[in-house]
Amino acid sequence: MKVVELFGHDRPVFSFEFFPPRTDKGFETLFRTIADLKRLDPGFVSVTWGAGGSTRRKTIELVSRIQREAGLTAMAHLTCVGASREELGEVLDRLRDEGIENVLPLRGDPPKDQPDFQPAPGGFRHANELLEFIHTRWSFCTPAACYPETHIEAPSPEADLQNLMRKVEAGADFLITQLFFDNADYFAFLERARAAGIGVPIVAGIMPITGTTNVPRIAKMCGARIPDELQAAIDAAGGDPERTDAVGVAWATLQCRELLERNVPGIHFYTLNRSPATRRIHESLFPG
Repeated sequence: MKVVELFGHDRPVFSFEFFPPRTDKGFETLFRTIADLKRLDPGFVSVTWGAGGSTRRKTIELVSRIQREAGLTAMAHLTCVGASREELGEVLDRLRDEGIENVLPLRGDPPKDQPDFQPAPGGFRHANELLEFIHTRWSFCTPAACYPETHIEAPSPEADLQNLMRKVEAGADFLITQLFFDNADYFAFLERARAAGIGVPIVAGIMPITGTTNVPRIAKMCGARIPDELQAAIDAAGGDPERTDAVGVAWATLQCRELLERNVPGIHFYTLNRSPATRRIHESLFPG
C-alpha cells in the first residue's frame, strides 16, 4: 500500500522508524521489537539508510523482510550520499521488484570527515533532485523530511521553507518532521507552511527520551531545542535510567495527546530500535 492513501480517513496514522542493526543478533532483537510494536497496528514503518554499501544492502533486506514476514507496510529511506544516479536507479529497481511502494528521499548527512556535503560523481546535491529523479521512472509514494526548528544548515527559516517547497513541487506526497520536544514549534511551523501554500499532510516526528538516550548529542545533531521544563526533569532524574524513562514517556505522551487533540494527521516515532517507551506512550493514549 502507498502510505499517502492512509491520510484523510478521520484516523491519525501512527508509524515507527528503525535502523539496520550491525549484527545478526541485532536483527533478531529488532524483529522482536517489530513484533511487539505490530500489535499497535502502525500504518507503516520506515528503515533508515546508511552511507556504506553493506548498510545499504541491509536496508533493502530489512524493508523487504518487514513487509514480507511481518506483514507491515515498509518504507525505505534513500539518500544522495555516495551514490551516482545509476546506483540509485539500481536500488530503486530492486525496491520496486521487492514490492516496496514507499521511499523517503533524503539528502543525507555528509561523512564525518567531510565538513560540507559533496555529491558523488553523477549524483545529486539536494533531496528535491532525488525526488525529481524518482518520478521520472518509478511510481513510489515519496514523502519528504521537514524541520520545524529549521534545518541546521539553512541560513534562515525562510530559506528552509523555500527548500521545502521545492521538495513538494518535486513530488513529495506528505512530510515527516524532524524530532521536536515543544509542540509550539510544530504548530508555528505548520502555520508558516500552510501560509506558503504547502498543503500536503505534515506528520509529527516524536522521539521518547530514554535512560539510554544521549539527549544533548541527539538534540544538537537534529537542531532540536530541549525546553527548560523537560531539561529540569531530566536533571532531576539524576541519570537513573528508569526515572529518565518515566520522564521521557510522560513528556512524549503529553506531546502526543495535544497533537491528537489538534488533529495532527500522523505521529512518527523515532524508536531507536526499542519498543517499551513507544508502547507505553501508545497505551497511555489508548488504554485498553
